Amino acid sequence: MAPKNQARETREARERLRLYEARQGLHDRQRRRRVRDNLIGVGALVVVAAIATGSQLAFAGSHGSPKADPSASATATPTPSASATPANTGDVPSKTIAKGSTWTGSLTLNKDVRLGIELDGKAAPQAASVEIDLIRKQFYEGTKCHRLADSADFEFLQCGSANGDGTGDAGFQYGPVENTPKDDVYRTGTIAIARSSTTYSQSTQFFIVYGDTKLDGSTGGYTVVGKVTSGLDDLQREITSKGITDAGDDGTGTPKVATTITGATIEREQ
Repeated sequence: MAPKNQARETREARERLRLYEARQGLHDRQRRRRVRDNLIGVGALVVVAAIATGSQLAFAGSHGSPKADPSASATATPTPSASATPANTGDVPSKTIAKGSTWTGSLTLNKDVRLGIELDGKAAPQAASVEIDLIRKQFYEGTKCHRLADSADFEFLQCGSANGDGTGDAGFQYGPVENTPKDDVYRTGTIAIARSSTTYSQSTQFFIVYGDTKLDGSTGGYTVVGKVTSGLDDLQREITSKGITDAGDDGTGTPKVATTITGATIEREQ
């Protein structure tokens, strides 16, 4: 990629994160104001933690082939050691947002590939709540789908990094992993949450499975947050069938068709 394009994409990623943080800051200020108004005369003080930024998420796992594991690249923030107590970091959206309900909406890629989506707030309340919050705040719009796997039994498209290259997030990481398949097979249409080496390293990245994919579950697996309900044929015809460039030993690479999320909607099913 040309340096000018890299610089432009970096500026766009920073601006997108700045706008997200501004929207989240407005939401926090409104929430604090409501709490303050409800507690006038009692002298309550609301303290809101600052948002941490700059962490990097990537998909980590393995499948049943002899190829090398598609492991995450180095993170921008230190990865907790195995002995550290797992914990959320940053201002993670409340897991009550999903309300234990089914949520439906859409994810549009390159303006003309429209996927119907469904999020399971009962089976994956924390992950669903995070995705709902990010979609509502338009975090994903303008981000890229940077990684594609297109080998047998290993077919997914990974999206959602703030910088469009597998790095950057919204300033938080969370866990634990929820709703993993017992047989380690992620069925066609699955939407799951990407992470790095720990089960508390989930953030903004997710992957869409367009062909049954088996991943190594020995490290905890990956949260199945929902599914694609329509549009997979369009996704395969327009994007995934075109293949990858810069293929690595793990069978993944950059989609030949540059893929950008151009729209996302979500609402609670009535």
